[in-house]
Amino acid sequence: MFLDTARIYVKGGDGGHGAVSFRREKYVPAGGPDGGDGGRGGDVILEVDEGLWTLMDFKYRVHYKAENGRNGEGANRYGRDGEDLVIKVPPGTAVKDEATGEYLADLTEPGQRAVVARGGRGGRGNAQFKTSVRQAPRFAEKGEPGEERWLVLELRVIADVGLVGMPNAGKSTLLSRISAARPKVAPYPFTTLSPNLGVVSLGVGQSFVVADIPGLVEGAHMGIGLGHDFLRHVERTRVLIHVVDVSGLEGRDPVDDFRAINEELRLYRPELAEKPQLVAANKLDLEEGRRNLARFQAEVEALGYRVFPISAATGDGVQELIYAAWEVLKDLPRPQPVSVQADVLAERRRTAPLSEYTVQQEDDVFVVEGEGLARLMARLDLNNDEAVRFLQKVFNDIGLNDALRAKGVQHGDIVRVAGVEFEFEDEE
Repeated sequence: MFLDTARIYVKGGDGGHGAVSFRREKYVPAGGPDGGDGGRGGDVILEVDEGLWTLMDFKYRVHYKAENGRNGEGANRYGRDGEDLVIKVPPGTAVKDEATGEYLADLTEPGQRAVVARGGRGGRGNAQFKTSVRQAPRFAEKGEPGEERWLVLELRVIADVGLVGMPNAGKSTLLSRISAARPKVAPYPFTTLSPNLGVVSLGVGQSFVVADIPGLVEGAHMGIGLGHDFLRHVERTRVLIHVVDVSGLEGRDPVDDFRAINEELRLYRPELAEKPQLVAANKLDLEEGRRNLARFQAEVEALGYRVFPISAATGDGVQELIYAAWEVLKDLPRPQPVSVQADVLAERRRTAPLSEYTVQQEDDVFVVEGEGLARLMARLDLNNDEAVRFLQKVFNDIGLNDALRAKGVQHGDIVRVAGVEFEFEDEE
């Protein structure tokens, strides 16, 4: 079964907690703190596996979580880092953040990797907080939680040439004629329910991949028919072969079919209609096809397209068509990857310094916001008096107390920092 879209939940491993411990040995009267740091949580990583061609595995498993970091221990023993979780995806997988709609990665090359959920940082043990005036700290940091998000995976097959056209135009027959692929062929519409790939070989060093894109119909860009599900696969191709049934036996006019499919490509994404396009006037083995060819060829060539009369069933004219496709491909660059947005917000949360914050007054409460402060406070046990005193010293060191005074705070006023409320005590 072919599956080209999937929705999954990923979470990086949580960081391990730092340890509160003191060295106690018979002949070491003042051993001091020796609590080790917690380990880092594992990352969730997507990696391209060229042996895969569908997102089917994600139909049965949706949630993915990397291993947590281990807690620190006494004797300055650091916790082990959590193992990264590597998830295999097929080439051509575009990764989108469901919440923001932004693309985070476009994975096209074998072995290519992308970190989609970073593990949390391990908490520092109490040995890290020892100073000349704080000889025996009885607090440590908690580990940070790992990043979590819902992702949408979109598979876009990687092929040099895409076969497009109305249902039952003969695309699958043409693919089976020019390659070793054996797609389902039958005399009724929508025989092909998923893209099929085939390799066309013209000689040493002369080969290319062709994708049979399932039949489009008028209105496909709005979800009509099956084509809407597969239009994205056209984006990776460099050349289109537009297969048209010129026999008209389906009750449609061949020229109207040609115009309708090109309009669907344009409405879905304008640049698709600008791709180099060769037109295969198919089914010339039928008398009706031969009768309609002259009119079709004249009208389509007047629009600037090159028409190749063929019969996919018998092979007539097919060789000239595929050689023409190769000549066009030789001079074309590889397709550009999906435009990927840097995960700016997540990176800022990881690197924001403590000294960057804002102070605003909302009614009778002074509100302090800052990414660095929020991360620090999330790691501290604010039920621990020593941890609170440490935090108060941090506030003073980064100039927060002075900033609050400049905003007019008074002794006893409520200050909310990263969602936690304190009563301001002005030692001055």
